[in-house]
Amino acid sequence: MRTLNKIGFIIFIVGALVSCGNKANKEAVKHQKKIVAEQPPNIVFILSDDQSWTDYSFMGDKNIETPRLDQFASESLTFTRGYVPTSLCSPSLATIITGLYPKDHGVLGNDVVYEKVKNTKESKKNRAEAYAPIITQFEKQNTLPDILKDKGYVSFQTGKWWLGNHKIGGFDYGMTHGDAKRGGRHGDYGLEIGRTGLDTLNTYVDLALKEKKPFFLWYAPFLPHRPHTPPQRLLDKYLKKTDSEYEAKYWAMCEWFDETCGELFDLIDDKGLTENTLFVYVCDNGWVQKPDMDTYEKHSKRAPYDLGIRTPIMYKWAGKIKPKMDTETVVSSIDMVPTVLDLLDIEQSNNLPGISVLDTPKLEKRDIIFGEIYAHDFTTIESSIFYNMAIQTPYKLIVPDAVRKSDEKVQLFNIEEDPFEKNNIAESNPEIVESLKKQILSFRAGNK
Repeated sequence: MRTLNKIGFIIFIVGALVSCGNKANKEAVKHQKKIVAEQPPNIVFILSDDQSWTDYSFMGDKNIETPRLDQFASESLTFTRGYVPTSLCSPSLATIITGLYPKDHGVLGNDVVYEKVKNTKESKKNRAEAYAPIITQFEKQNTLPDILKDKGYVSFQTGKWWLGNHKIGGFDYGMTHGDAKRGGRHGDYGLEIGRTGLDTLNTYVDLALKEKKPFFLWYAPFLPHRPHTPPQRLLDKYLKKTDSEYEAKYWAMCEWFDETCGELFDLIDDKGLTENTLFVYVCDNGWVQKPDMDTYEKHSKRAPYDLGIRTPIMYKWAGKIKPKMDTETVVSSIDMVPTVLDLLDIEQSNNLPGISVLDTPKLEKRDIIFGEIYAHDFTTIESSIFYNMAIQTPYKLIVPDAVRKSDEKVQLFNIEEDPFEKNNIAESNPEIVESLKKQILSFRAGNK
């Protein structure tokens, strides 16, 4: 009997300690929320890497499961008809961080033309030397982290980053060293985020909390990008849905990416930061998996079609941005920086071509956005351009360069009726073609 009383006493004490601990934790979170509420919002950019606009369950895919992004989309101002101006990683990311089109920020492709030799080490050295002037030039750009510094923000880079050291982009801290001699090219150490957990990201957030500063976080994991090496449990799940191992791996990678987004949301929430955090989502470019080969279909990545440049774009700030699933309005990644500036009441510079998606009158007034695709290995704008695009709903015009794509025709699509661009209606609509061509010429000349 005495033994039972002792056990009961011990249980009571343990319970009391747990209760006190829970109470203390709740008080700490409450105190943290109070501090955070007095600051400007934290900003988190979430970037998918090589994923088609179709490859989410909330976008209608019947095979890929993305429960955390589905929930996020339902809580966000979600534009299902978002675009990036180009369908290649480096220039697309440069647009997201600057708010500029590639022709204006100068990052046209992933590499500058360089001498490729049999000696791999020597070839990589040539590549790095050719790209160095692009990095030097980009450092002069006024990036979002640069702008946020004046508002007291601390900025963190994780994941993909092409332009040398993270500090080139204005980040205070980052995972990417960018040293070509140590394998730096498109993210180096940063490519581990998501694939090996979020420990470094968690450390960065804790640093901001310790310094009592609002933060800008760049989460651009190497997902679902190749190598397609998903956890076995996810691969087994998708092997039951397709006879193609390549498709199963890609589909599994999409869900793995979704899971890491969920981990990020939970991390922010556990620290009591969700209510004062702006989350923005976009994908850098599309990807359509070949079922019989470990690569992409030619009409997706690096192509001018919607499977290369279309992406959902989402904005979430609980209690500040009203959730809505917008399936009609066309927006672009050039709008991400202006939208953040609008929310922070920072004046937008005249060189930014985008607009705040929260400015409904401006959004309704704008009737056209542009795209431009250059060679993977580029030199100058004039000698590397492959395609110009103009999107003026319901039409999209693709103009191939007369020199580098001389065997291709001008293509016009009604993307509302023909979202997968199967029916070229250019010949039967010459007036529309000419009108959009003129607007492309104006765009190329530097007019917004």
